[in-house]
Amino acid sequence: MKKRTKEIIEIFDKEFGTTIVHYLDYENAWQLLVATTLSAQCTDARVNIVTKELFKKYPSIDALASANLKDVEEIIRSTGFYHNKAKNIIGSMKEVRDRFHGVVPSGIEELTSLPGVGRKTANVVRGNIFHEPSVVVDTHVKRVSNRLKLTKNQDPVKIEMDLMKELPKDHWILFNIQAIAFGRKICHARGPKCDICSFQRYCKKYQEDMKGKI
Repeated sequence: MKKRTKEIIEIFDKEFGTTIVHYLDYENAWQLLVATTLSAQCTDARVNIVTKELFKKYPSIDALASANLKDVEEIIRSTGFYHNKAKNIIGSMKEVRDRFHGVVPSGIEELTSLPGVGRKTANVVRGNIFHEPSVVVDTHVKRVSNRLKLTKNQDPVKIEMDLMKELPKDHWILFNIQAIAFGRKICHARGPKCDICSFQRYCKKYQEDMKGKI
């Protein structure tokens, strides 16, 4: 591991801890799969409100797989893109029930073969349910890893591969949690709080902004 990367990790660990925090509410693999699908372009807080009602009405894989599309759409409407999300959720639950005998698979290929499930969602499930070292690339990870020069890429899959090379395995899933906390508290997409940030010496944006003020 590069000395620079090691220093960045040490700061993250010190300021944001090493505890695995769950931002989405779930009790098992299929619920996390559904919640993560709903989280696309939606806040975790909103998803948690919606899934509380959704999981109460549909308490099992089979119940959700057999659900009426319009009913699911109505429940998840506030998460945005609800037509596609409802179709994909019901479709993925049918696949889990019929093709995987009611058990959410742990393999990346099997998970991404489910309707609407990309690498981000698959890695959330793999990392949090099956404890498989996985890098989850969401908007916070993409922004933070670019600003800290841990990657030069914008494509999520390429960023994932870069971070797998840069970070030790025990920080793969943890980096996502730390980056979310850091992104929400300090490293905002617009108007980041650079004056109180501990990563100034590592940050491409901060250094570019400083040059512009000279």
